[in-house]
Amino acid sequence: MYHIHLVMTIPPKYAVSTVIGRMKQHASKMLRIQFEYLGRYRDGMWSIGYFVSGVGLNEDMIKRYVKHQNEQDKGQAVSL
Repeated sequence: MYHIHLVMTIPPKYAVSTVIGRMKQHASKMLRIQFEYLGRYRDGMWSIGYFVSGVGLNEDMIKRYVKHQNEQDKGQAVSL
């Protein structure tokens, strides 16, 4: 199982759930195009839920955390 960290700015006029849903939908479509065997997994590409947190004054701290996670994960990705 994998997880993804993103730091995003979403304008208030967009619902967070809509943005996340569209991101998952688009990513699934692109992954299925690039990796045809994923077409068999219609319901299993993403987990149903997601976690979102407002950043506020801690934005720099969150960005450092995400960058640190990226550095830790380098070399650990599985080639398909």
